[in-house]
Amino acid sequence: MNSFVIAGVIGPQEIIIILIIVLLLFGGRKIPELMKGLGKGMKEFKKASKGEDDNNSEQEKLEE
Repeated sequence: MNSFVIAGVIGPQEIIIILIIVLLLFGGRKIPELMKGLGKGMKEFKKASKGEDDNNSEQEKLEE
């Protein structure tokens, strides 16, 4: 039971350690490229999800 409580709490020290490991693995130049790709992916996902809603509402209007 106590191991679940300890494992569920991430403090500032753990976050700093994780960030240092990520920096060492990917390097300073690669991280902005990764974030740019992540941002583009999120933007496309939002656009696609909004596009599906728009198509559904247009189809409902046409059926009426």
